[in-house]
Amino acid sequence: MGRGREPLVTCDACGRTVPRDKAVEYVKSSIVDIDQKDVVIDLTKRKVYYCISCAKHRKIFEKKKRMFRKE
Repeated sequence: MGRGREPLVTCDACGRTVPRDKAVEYVKSSIVDIDQKDVVIDLTKRKVYYCISCAKHRKIFEKKKRMFRKE
Protein backbone atom coordinates (compact mmCIF):
# COMPACT_ATOMS: atom_id res chain seq x y z
CA MET A 1 0.00 0.00 0.00
CA GLY A 2 1.32 3.41 -0.88
CA ARG A 3 1.54 5.96 1.88
CA GLY A 4 2.44 8.87 -0.31
CA ARG A 5 5.64 10.80 -0.04
CA GLU A 6 7.83 9.95 2.96
CA PRO A 7 9.97 12.65 4.58
CA LEU A 8 13.64 12.60 3.63
CA VAL A 9 16.34 11.89 6.22
CA THR A 10 20.08 12.33 5.94
CA CYS A 11 22.44 9.38 6.29
CA ASP A 12 24.69 9.93 9.30
CA ALA A 13 27.71 8.32 7.61
CA CYS A 14 27.77 9.60 4.03
CA GLY A 15 25.24 12.45 3.97
CA ARG A 16 22.97 10.93 1.33
CA THR A 17 19.30 11.84 1.54
CA VAL A 18 16.95 8.86 1.50
CA PRO A 19 13.24 8.40 2.27
CA ARG A 20 12.64 7.51 5.90
CA ASP A 21 10.95 4.19 5.14
CA LYS A 22 14.02 3.02 3.15
CA ALA A 23 16.55 4.22 5.72
CA VAL A 24 17.80 1.97 8.50
CA GLU A 25 17.04 3.37 11.95
CA TYR A 26 19.66 2.67 14.61
CA VAL A 27 19.61 3.85 18.23
CA LYS A 28 22.97 5.03 19.51
CA SER A 29 23.47 5.29 23.24
CA SER A 30 26.35 6.86 25.09
CA ILE A 31 27.29 7.06 28.77
CA VAL A 32 28.98 10.19 30.06
CA ASP A 33 30.97 10.14 33.31
CA ILE A 34 32.09 13.44 34.84
CA ASP A 35 34.68 13.69 37.66
CA GLN A 36 36.02 10.80 39.67
CA LYS A 37 34.62 11.94 43.01
CA ASP A 38 31.15 12.94 41.81
CA VAL A 39 30.19 10.32 39.28
CA VAL A 40 27.37 11.54 37.09
CA ILE A 41 25.97 8.96 34.72
CA ASP A 42 24.12 10.46 31.80
CA LEU A 43 22.63 7.88 29.44
CA THR A 44 21.68 9.56 26.19
CA LYS A 45 19.98 7.82 23.30
CA ARG A 46 19.52 9.25 19.84
CA LYS A 47 18.12 7.91 16.61
CA VAL A 48 20.55 7.71 13.75
CA TYR A 49 19.53 6.98 10.17
CA TYR A 50 21.78 5.18 7.69
CA CYS A 51 21.28 4.57 3.99
CA ILE A 52 21.19 0.92 2.97
CA SER A 53 24.75 0.78 1.66
CA CYS A 54 26.24 2.33 4.83
CA ALA A 55 24.15 0.03 7.04
CA LYS A 56 25.48 -3.00 5.17
CA HIS A 57 29.03 -1.69 5.40
CA ARG A 58 28.71 -1.14 9.17
CA LYS A 59 27.04 -4.57 9.55
CA ILE A 60 23.90 -3.18 11.16
CA PHE A 61 21.68 -5.42 9.00
CA GLU A 62 23.29 -8.57 10.40
CA LYS A 63 22.72 -7.40 13.98
CA LYS A 64 19.03 -6.76 13.35
CA LYS A 65 18.59 -10.10 11.57
CA ARG A 66 20.07 -11.92 14.58
CA MET A 67 17.81 -9.99 16.95
CA PHE A 68 14.69 -10.99 14.96
CA ARG A 69 15.76 -14.64 14.86
CA LYS A 70 16.08 -14.76 18.66
CA GLU A 71 12.48 -13.57 19.12
